Amino acid sequence: MTATQRIAAAVVVAATAAVSLAGCATGTDASKAGTQTPRKGAPAPKHVVRLIGDGSTAYTGPQPHLPRPQRLKPGQKPPQFVVFSWDGAGEDSQKLFSHFRKVSKANHATMTYFLSGVYMLPEERADLYRPPQHSPGRSDIGFNDEQGIADTVQQLRLAWLEGNEIGTHFNGHFCGRNGGVGEWSPAEWRDEIAQAKQFVKTWKTNTGMTKAAPLPFDYDRELIGARTPCLEGQKNFMRAASRLGFRYDTSGVNQQVWPRKRMGLWDLSMQLVPFPGHTYEQLTMDYNFMVNQSGTKTQGDPAKHAYWGEQMRDGLLRGFHRAYNGNRAPLIIGNHFESWNGGTYMRAVDEVVETVCNQPDVRCVSFRQLADWLDAQDPETLSRLRSLDVGETPKQGWASFLSDRPAPAPKGVPGAPTARR
Repeated sequence: MTATQRIAAAVVVAATAAVSLAGCATGTDASKAGTQTPRKGAPAPKHVVRLIGDGSTAYTGPQPHLPRPQRLKPGQKPPQFVVFSWDGAGEDSQKLFSHFRKVSKANHATMTYFLSGVYMLPEERADLYRPPQHSPGRSDIGFNDEQGIADTVQQLRLAWLEGNEIGTHFNGHFCGRNGGVGEWSPAEWRDEIAQAKQFVKTWKTNTGMTKAAPLPFDYDRELIGARTPCLEGQKNFMRAASRLGFRYDTSGVNQQVWPRKRMGLWDLSMQLVPFPGHTYEQLTMDYNFMVNQSGTKTQGDPAKHAYWGEQMRDGLLRGFHRAYNGNRAPLIIGNHFESWNGGTYMRAVDEVVETVCNQPDVRCVSFRQLADWLDAQDPETLSRLRSLDVGETPKQGWASFLSDRPAPAPKGVPGAPTARR
């Protein structure tokens, strides 16, 4: 058996094991959608493995646990979507990537992991990164080592096989003035995106770990969305992304209303939710809660850690209930794998996932799954949903509000009626 054959076999084994162990991706009501139970005695499905480039990635077929989205029926109340997402996803000594994979599986959830490309590049190869408006080898978040890359690859592989999404947080995380991403042109964004993809597609060459199993996806197909560093540079990023086949962006600040498209991309930005103890609202991200609690100190007063975590938890839950009992707008939440203020924000996310993802008619999904569902809906239905204000319930009730029969779905769109013969 050649080295290439051994690699391919390892991917098949990993994929088979992960698929058999992973739980349903979108809750009890949605988990059956798009799945079929093999007939008793039927032959096992064949696994497709096609190595790409140097074998860092591979096409292994459609992603497991990715349910087929269904168009709302006339008068049907929309489900409550909740998206948990992670900026700069990578596995380090804190083991937070693996932790939240387990939390997801235990609570019928999938999430989106925005990978920083430089986390796939070892420090000794840093000069391969040529950031826009900066010297080669520069990165404000550093690079990685061989063990960190191996651990991150393992988590990315398992996360994808369990139905989670792998997006991008780009590379060097440059914020502010003097070359920050807010000053980049669309052409510079395209260059940054190309480099982020390249580091994922060549991690074996750059680390020398040529015998390791590849990532089980084609990153050119997988990558459909992102969040920019510090939520800066959104406009020019979207101009670049709309020409590269991206389907959504989550780099802005929205109210809790139903999303719309901008520049051809779904605007799935994070939202403002109530901030307990304050008259103003707060963005649904751990970093923003921290800044409004301990300022720039990532480890503030230990006596307040528990209280600060409770503030974040309760603020997210108030936002959830406002949507769940109101307009049913998707709730978009962003976080980092960080132990700021004693890890209190990670504990808050744990509690929110456990509380909301197990409630009736709630689907904790990735951005890809949310975009799939939005694309499957009748445009008139989405227009009506967008007419609802924050927390607003249709005065005439959901059945009447969405009672008119939607226009037929375009051919090939999930939920389209089957032609009669």
